Amino acid sequence: MLNDEPTRQAGIARLISDIRSAKVELLSAQCAADRLRMQYSVEEIVCFGERQALITAMASADAVCRFFASIGAEMKKLERQQ
Repeated sequence: MLNDEPTRQAGIARLISDIRSAKVELLSAQCAADRLRMQYSVEEIVCFGERQALITAMASADAVCRFFASIGAEMKKLERQQ
């Protein structure tokens, strides 16, 4: 068990680093979406945007939303147990 502790600690450090990186990348994505929202109407985006790019972007946003919703649900569950 003691031999696994350094590996576990390294894994936790990597997880924390990855979460911080994801936070920055998600903030960047949110800024990009905000730029679109402020510069164009939804109607303009739908009429003139590349359909496949919009479909892919929406699928990505949906996947991210579902992933973080599952994390949020698990956090609430853990809080109720404490």
